Amino acid sequence: MIMKITFVLPPVNNRGGIRSTGMLALHLMKQGHEVLAVCPSRSSPDIRRQITSFVKGQGLINTETRHPSIFDEIEVPLKVTQTSRPITDSDIPDADIVVATWWETAEWVNNLSSAKGAKVYFIRHHEVHDYLPVERVKATYKLPLHKVTISRWLVELMKTEYGDRNVSLVPNSINCDKYYSSPRNKQLTPTVGMMYSKQHWKGCDLSIEAFNLAKKEIDTLIMVAFGSEEPLSSLPLPTGTKYFKNPPQEKIKDIYAQCDVWLFGSRVEGFGRPILEAMACRTPVIGTPAGAAPDLIIQGGGRLVQHENARDMAKAIIEITQLSNEQWREISDIAYNTATSYTWDDAAKLCEQAFDWAIERTKNGELVF
Repeated sequence: MIMKITFVLPPVNNRGGIRSTGMLALHLMKQGHEVLAVCPSRSSPDIRRQITSFVKGQGLINTETRHPSIFDEIEVPLKVTQTSRPITDSDIPDADIVVATWWETAEWVNNLSSAKGAKVYFIRHHEVHDYLPVERVKATYKLPLHKVTISRWLVELMKTEYGDRNVSLVPNSINCDKYYSSPRNKQLTPTVGMMYSKQHWKGCDLSIEAFNLAKKEIDTLIMVAFGSEEPLSSLPLPTGTKYFKNPPQEKIKDIYAQCDVWLFGSRVEGFGRPILEAMACRTPVIGTPAGAAPDLIIQGGGRLVQHENARDMAKAIIEITQLSNEQWREISDIAYNTATSYTWDDAAKLCEQAFDWAIERTKNGELVF
């Protein structure tokens, strides 16, 4: 069945969740479906927010109404409304499926008329962070929308915490035309990589502590990192780190590929795209059991370590960086095969099944309070 599908997004940017949604939308189009993405314009920061950002040393906030995003790179049509208000019926066409992609958009989609399609909530993370209105976020997980998630732990969480046993699983893939590497050897100098973020739940403090512990055993160990912000004085990178702030998207594969191992220290995560991105660039991953890490790393392309245990992560760093080149190549090949064995076309087919189920449940009257 060919479907008309509308994805309702928050103001777009180049973050992982938006990129994954864009790639999924693109591959649904390649399956023959009619796809549209819709988002509001970014709200302009008021003078108080600008002053606060400047005082914190973060500079002035970008006032552009739209950030660059994957929709500048792909053929999926994107409609950006002229204001920052919630999306309503007047903003989108009648369709078979309408998809919320973030907790605020779930509220918007819930208020749409039935003519806009069977209502789906694509959940990429459990957004219960202290910088968000937690109770309001939790309430969206109880709305009568068919849920689609990206990792097994989110499927289980929706069942145990929110009582929903009818959740579809559509794991992320990655664009292997963008993230790739030829078979390669270990670096001449043992090199560890990580993505930098100030968010506590991303676990950068854990990864940095693990690196510092491992460096006590391997004094030649170096770190490479990238992120979207200047490192904080309260969360400094190790001395000598080669840091790339907002690297061009086409250069990220080269950052992954100059590392012997990539650190994934998240305390909680919806999926963890850097795991697949690093693996596609033939870099083994050392990760905590968050997001999809247990499903991906357990296949042998790295090491799964204990939560909140920098010493366990440091031990894995030492182990992998001191492997012989032949042993390291074996793990590198497993990582690559793990990342490339499941494609966005596979994800689109699973998504089709989820949308068919959403239509059926809507017709049967299941998705009601």
